[in-house]
Amino acid sequence: MALESDWVTADAVEASEYPDLSEKYQVYAVPLTVANEKIRIEGGLPETQFIQQILQGVARNVTKN
Repeated sequence: MALESDWVTADAVEASEYPDLSEKYQVYAVPLTVANEKIRIEGGLPETQFIQQILQGVARNVTKN
C-alpha cells in the first residue's frame, strides 16, 4: 500500500532485534501489521483480505472518535 500512495508509510522491523518494540506492540506472531497504533492484523493474508481488514479497522476507529 505504501508503494501505491504517498498517504501511506510502512516500516518493517525484525522483532528479535528490537525487543522494546516487540513488547510495545505485543508481537507474538509474525507477520504482524499495526496501523495507526490501533489496528492489528496477525499473519499473512491475501492482499484483498488485508485491505478489507485495514479499511474495516479504520472505519471502526473513525466512528469511535
